[in-house]
Amino acid sequence: MTSESTLSLRARLLLWLLVPLGALALTNLALARREARHTADMVQDRLLLGSARIIAQQIQFEDGLLDVAIPPAALELFQSRAQDRVYYRIASPKGVLLSGYAELPPPVEAPRPEESVYFQTEVRGEPVRVVAYAQPVFAAPAEGPVIIEVAQTLQDHDQLARKLWTTTLRQDLWTLALAGLLVWFALRWGLKDILRLRDEVGRRTPGSLEPIQAGPMPHELRPLVESLNGYIQRLDAQMAVRSRFIANASHQLRTPFAVLQTQANYGLRSPDPAVKDETLGAMSEGVRQGTRLVNQLLALSRAEAGALARRPGEVVDLAELAQRVLEEQATLAQSRRIDLGFDRPEGRVDLPASSTMLHELVANLVDNALRYTPPGGRVTLSLRRVEGRPVLAIEDNGPGIPSADRTRVFERFCRIGSDDTPGCGLGLSIVQEVARALGAEVRLSDPATGSGLVVTVVFPAG
Repeated sequence: MTSESTLSLRARLLLWLLVPLGALALTNLALARREARHTADMVQDRLLLGSARIIAQQIQFEDGLLDVAIPPAALELFQSRAQDRVYYRIASPKGVLLSGYAELPPPVEAPRPEESVYFQTEVRGEPVRVVAYAQPVFAAPAEGPVIIEVAQTLQDHDQLARKLWTTTLRQDLWTLALAGLLVWFALRWGLKDILRLRDEVGRRTPGSLEPIQAGPMPHELRPLVESLNGYIQRLDAQMAVRSRFIANASHQLRTPFAVLQTQANYGLRSPDPAVKDETLGAMSEGVRQGTRLVNQLLALSRAEAGALARRPGEVVDLAELAQRVLEEQATLAQSRRIDLGFDRPEGRVDLPASSTMLHELVANLVDNALRYTPPGGRVTLSLRRVEGRPVLAIEDNGPGIPSADRTRVFERFCRIGSDDTPGCGLGLSIVQEVARALGAEVRLSDPATGSGLVVTVVFPAG
């Protein structure tokens, strides 16, 4: 979904607030509809009962006969614009029709004296509401009560129910609209801190990596501001690493490229094939050294930036990885006639770390030792556990590093000793950066016997 079609936060909050309000309004309308019909029933029932009682007051017993008169007031109660039809039926205690409409059916169960029952039926094809009232004949109590029925069609009843329901509907719609308006203004006021944060970010100049100073913020927004500032801090560190890489690369590659250009020009001017071959060999060696320099610069940059962070759940067998690195460096050791050994423990030495980072660390340790150990020397890699912590150490019998210079060798491009040794002074810098990223500690010490150097990496307990 594109950003244009995505609802704003304010619209989403408004929607989630109005949806339950709308559900409540629908529930209220359903209840109001039922209540409206109940009210209309109650109003009609009272009219019907009032009419039946007016008729009942006019019933007389004279000369052994029941006399029934229908007063006009009994029917005037039902006057309305709906022009409902009104039916009545008066039956003797024995069920004989005394007056009214014969098609109006009697109640299923006759009411007791001075009581009434209500029911619905049809008369002449129209639904009607009926009341049946039992009026005792006091002049002839033995005769039993007279049953008086009054019925009315439902037009006025339905109009009253609809009017009550539509009134409630209009009230709910106005209430919902007013609630939506009030919620909209409330959200606008409540989201002012988010809008202020948006404006603060929007006013920042391109390339600005200063922490966001948004002023007082609600508790809910503080984690967001802290996350943004953390991201800015990481981005600042990443940009600093990139800047250092560019500076280092431009500084270190300028000389090799100048040398290559000089060698190329010299070879092109010389007519002697032997000189050309010698020049090409020198250029090939220069390209190889330049390639190694670039690779080391990239490795240092990745270690500084933490781009090779461990994947969740990744576990590396450090013994197996160290064995593989020694096999890769065997050609260099043979060319320099160096005895390259490995004091490997039995079993696995698992370490929760990035295999790429560990490979970079071990490879630079071994490469650095091989380059600074004179031909015919000895380099030994050992791995053990000390108090549950993996300890990797590499020992050589080279010239070593004076104690006063051991803090400087971790600086970039720092080289101690003869400049004839091939290298660019980045090996131990890479080891230090990778170890720091892995939470390990690098130590330099003298061998137990003879000259040389021991580089020890103590990893955290797994």
